[in-house]
Amino acid sequence: MGDDIGHECGFAMLRLLKPPEYYLEKYGTHFFGLNRMHLLMEKQRNRGQDGAGVANVKLDMPPGTRYIHCEKSIAADPIGDLFGRVEKQATAMLQKAPTDARIPSGPNGKEQVDPRWVKDNIPFCGEAYLAHVRYGTDSENSLDRCHPVTRESNWMTRNLILAGNFNITNNEDLFGSLVQLGQHPRELSDTVMLLEKIGHFVDKENNDLYVKYSAAGHSPQTCFSLIAENINIARILRRASGLWDGGYCIAGLLGHGDAFVMRDPSGIRPAFYYADDDFITVCSEAPLIQTVFGVQEDKVHPLPPGQALCIKRSGAWSLEQILVPLALKQCSFERIYFSRGNDAGVYREREELGRLLLPPLLKLLKGNSLSLANTVLSFIPNTSELAFLGLAKQAQDHLDREKAELVKAMGQNGSAVKIDEAKLHELLSAKVRTEKVVHKDAKIRTFIQEDSSREHLTMHAYDIHYGTVRRGQDAVVALDDSIVRGNTLKNAILRTLDKMGPTQIVVVSSCPQIRYPDVYGIDMAKLGDLAAFKAADASRAGGVREV
Repeated sequence: MGDDIGHECGFAMLRLLKPPEYYLEKYGTHFFGLNRMHLLMEKQRNRGQDGAGVANVKLDMPPGTRYIHCEKSIAADPIGDLFGRVEKQATAMLQKAPTDARIPSGPNGKEQVDPRWVKDNIPFCGEAYLAHVRYGTDSENSLDRCHPVTRESNWMTRNLILAGNFNITNNEDLFGSLVQLGQHPRELSDTVMLLEKIGHFVDKENNDLYVKYSAAGHSPQTCFSLIAENINIARILRRASGLWDGGYCIAGLLGHGDAFVMRDPSGIRPAFYYADDDFITVCSEAPLIQTVFGVQEDKVHPLPPGQALCIKRSGAWSLEQILVPLALKQCSFERIYFSRGNDAGVYREREELGRLLLPPLLKLLKGNSLSLANTVLSFIPNTSELAFLGLAKQAQDHLDREKAELVKAMGQNGSAVKIDEAKLHELLSAKVRTEKVVHKDAKIRTFIQEDSSREHLTMHAYDIHYGTVRRGQDAVVALDDSIVRGNTLKNAILRTLDKMGPTQIVVVSSCPQIRYPDVYGIDMAKLGDLAAFKAADASRAGGVREV
């Protein structure tokens, strides 16, 4: 529990179900799949900025031609760098297509390049895509740590490409099981353990089917054609996952075109899918699918815990129960912090978390002789805006109820008593004071920076909006949605707010306290680094009072 565990954070899979010419005719581009994958990754920028990768498998390619492509980036803008390079290469190759590859009259009335030539010659123009954005809690960042990862073979059906959002807690057990099989794993990471564990049973499935078809008198080439048609992904996953313990969504492609996404039996990590006649897609978040493909919320479904969505090379797909589902234990930090707020459920949950903060906040203000009239409500960081809206709405509702009681009291002295219009106007015009007191001056996500540079960056990441707080008169309430280490709060927020001269600074958090690392969910820090753990420890010693 003392060491950081790497955490892979967002993925997307896309399987095109129609021939290439269909997408050119319907969508007007040879790069429908590639363009959609780029958008899906851009929409998951909130889930990781340390690295990005994309892989593509082309179906039914002849021997001697490359059918798997994989690229990664750890540039400052890994998503932009990755897809910029891939798309630039694809566009350049399309423009240089030979004359015999051009169609005189394309579907849009213009000369077009033959879609079959595009698939055969341009990388990342196949039918199956798998992409990933990486979030890391440790300071090591390299291409080797980026997904997708590959296990290569000269036999199509033995090639395995893997990516996911997971923490496996029993790597040593999986390592031991691989050693017992006679393997010699090159490292102890959970990524390698999963790749080799699944890969072993991919090999076993191939061997078992080869023996079966060979015994029936088929040639080796025919045997592997039959294997490609009949390989059982669900059986492979059931055999491979028996010892797994952790929170995970694991996505994979096989070289011949089969694909899968599997979710842990407790539903700790999220995955959502959508399927129609044109394509099947699976992503870490539902709104991505709604936005990128323009589909309604009720058409996007969560992948049930313990199940895998398995897609055959033919395009047929099914949901398969791989592990017995356990009690649902979705990662709360996933919903509160990482997921995009444009998901309808996430929006409502975050707003409600903000509403729930008002009673303890009012108690705190009263205990310190403060009122809402001299209190400015604000929020930091931007991800806490939805919770802030909930708090502000609840505070306004509370103030409106107070005003109604005071107006009622004014009229209880009898109708002959004239109500002071000035006081009445002052009373009715009272509103909860909300301001954006602090803004992030640089696009630095301090939560995910490596340890060596985090403190220096947080000191300069925020700035104030002058004039929003009356110096020496107003208290400031700052809502945060995710106090983890507390570095941003200590090194940037409190120092920045103090420049405005408030009478008091009150920080409230809409996220349940994170007192201990969670290797099943989002593993964030060492135990002693967690702000809530240190506060709880200080509270036991009488140093901190919790409201």
